[in-house]
Amino acid sequence: MMTQTSAWQTLAQYYQQSGKSLDTRQLFADDLDRFNRFSLSAADLFFDFSKHRIDDQAFKLLLQLAETCHLSEKIDAMFSGAAINVSENRPVLHTALRCPADKTLDIDGEDIIPAIHKVLAQMRHFSEQLRAGHYVGATGKAITDVVNISIGGSHLGPQMLYESLKAYSDNTLRCHFVSNIDATDIVTTLAPLNPETTLFIIGSKSFTTIETLVNANSAKQWLCAALGDQAFSKHFVALSSNPQAAAAFGIAETRIFPFWSWVGGRYSVWSSIGLIVMLAIGADHFDQLLAGAFAMDQHFRQTDFDKNMPVIMALLGIWYHNFFAAETHAVVCYDQYLQLFPRYLQQLDMESNGKSVRENGQSVTSSTGPIIWGDCGTNSQHSFHQLLHQGTHLVPIDFILAANSLHPLGQHHQLLLANALAQSQALLMGKNETQAYEELIAAGMSATQAKTLAAHKVMPGNRPSSTIMMEKLTPYTLGALIAAYEHKVFVQGVIWGIDSFDQWGVELGKVLAKNILPQLTDHNTTAKHDASTQGLINYCRSRYSQ
Repeated sequence: MMTQTSAWQTLAQYYQQSGKSLDTRQLFADDLDRFNRFSLSAADLFFDFSKHRIDDQAFKLLLQLAETCHLSEKIDAMFSGAAINVSENRPVLHTALRCPADKTLDIDGEDIIPAIHKVLAQMRHFSEQLRAGHYVGATGKAITDVVNISIGGSHLGPQMLYESLKAYSDNTLRCHFVSNIDATDIVTTLAPLNPETTLFIIGSKSFTTIETLVNANSAKQWLCAALGDQAFSKHFVALSSNPQAAAAFGIAETRIFPFWSWVGGRYSVWSSIGLIVMLAIGADHFDQLLAGAFAMDQHFRQTDFDKNMPVIMALLGIWYHNFFAAETHAVVCYDQYLQLFPRYLQQLDMESNGKSVRENGQSVTSSTGPIIWGDCGTNSQHSFHQLLHQGTHLVPIDFILAANSLHPLGQHHQLLLANALAQSQALLMGKNETQAYEELIAAGMSATQAKTLAAHKVMPGNRPSSTIMMEKLTPYTLGALIAAYEHKVFVQGVIWGIDSFDQWGVELGKVLAKNILPQLTDHNTTAKHDASTQGLINYCRSRYSQ
């Protein structure tokens, strides 16, 4: 167990003796080169981690922890296709999805790269036909709207990318996303659309996911009620690793875009699940997205840990979560296009590392999986930043921003940048009571009033943050950014000794829902439930009307 290793114990001892009292402000005062030494560039991203509560010794011990858990070997195992998803006995090869065509990767005696690029070529051809208006609906009209029906990673990933890369869309197609089983989601989405010009993308790895299939059937009924059953095949495509089930649903074989069992849902946007993204931004921009992720893959795989962006991101998270007992981690994007990125990271991180069982089936001996949350700046400054600056919780923060805007309104972006940099500075430097008092006196307040109010204006500072910057938000830099966080999550899972690529916690509620469903309308069912759940079923049943 990692917590029993000498590396972990030494780090814990150092935390108690020195680490927990480190003041980053003093570290900057003692080391004028700290910013340069604790920052790095990779794949067109710049990563500043100089504002963290680490000195050279803490950094050294964190790196030793990575070495102790055989991280290099685990990285090689993932990229080479070993079955590192141990509970499902599967390889984890989302990284292969962004490999260039001239690479090779043999899995069970077969090079999988040609098959990946065959699907990418299928996606490109379909995308170009649809965007050019050559692919038409059942009545001969060009498609104007595309509705992506899926859930989980195959919903949130494409939606996040679509929102993040809207500046690269020429609006040839209007894109919509449906995931919730709540009828409100699909009813309100379909209400303004024209069946003649609407295409549906059904994304489901197994093609058995109940939420997706119920929504898909509602979409099918909506379309066929307007255009007739014969119109169905022209208006539906499928993305699945179970093409037989997609075909049984009625989708034509030529309109099924496959992916593979070794692609996890929250890592699937690089596969055919990203079709709606390609439709929105074009195949060339989608290629740049893959290229940025591949560049980060290469950096992660080839760079020494002390200059390795995802590794350092992961180790800093371990430092705060396991030693400072920071239970949450905030992500604040100073870019409106990235408004869904924190929510995307919630799933990536919390579904991957929200585990209490190690790979060997034994209970974990340390806390795992911090709570991930966040929003866009500057909106977040007027909501939860109060807690970040003066609250009792230690919350490490990632600030994400671009040096240049994608829009010509320069004064907006200058103010945005100033706010982002000011927030990280304020969290670091804080304000003591003497400073607050002197500012109030200088503003004309009496000494008595200033003394009373000064305590309320104290901000302790020494609160850690990372800043990730790029020149511009592009498909390439976004691909690199997503890949960096993917690898960060993987590294933390390795250190905690858990399987980051299963999600059994998602399954139990889905199974129980199937048992409850018939009882909502049938008084004669006999399934047993706890008293509270049975009481709620009885309440719903007495008031539910079809």
